[in-house]
Amino acid sequence: MSSETIEVPLPNPVASAVPAAGWQRLMLLPLVILAGMGLSVEAGLLGPLGSQVGHLWATLSIFGVGTALLLLLLLFSGPQPGPAFSQLPRWQLLGGVLGPIYVVVLTLATPHIGIAMTMIAILSGQVGKSVLIDHFGWFGSARKPVNAERWLALALIVLALILIARG
Repeated sequence: MSSETIEVPLPNPVASAVPAAGWQRLMLLPLVILAGMGLSVEAGLLGPLGSQVGHLWATLSIFGVGTALLLLLLLFSGPQPGPAFSQLPRWQLLGGVLGPIYVVVLTLATPHIGIAMTMIAILSGQVGKSVLIDHFGWFGSARKPVNAERWLALALIVLALILIARG
């Protein structure tokens, strides 16, 4: 018997933040746009559902259906590579707290301010925070300093928010 210990290296979050090759980006962008469209549909479904069964029950039902779907996907996709949850930093599980908050806000806001206003407000918050995350390299992401184009993009999203609010 050997007294050696085997160390399992944790994934390097910076290495996973390496940009995808050009063709991968072209394939991923439409997929991400479709996912964004799905969020608008979800907001449209959650508003009436929340009004009928209650906002928290609507959120629970959305996460319950999602959990069941993911469980099926995990069962049929085979073993998943990577370290155990116990080896990960706890902050990486924060998304489990943020997701339900996001859905409850969608459920509450959509019936009152509309889907377009809800989505552009969410988008402005997402892009604003994303610019900061990229700029400072938070959460292991590659640093991407804020430049004039990024400031302009953020300003245009805020302008879109104002125009949709006025319209």
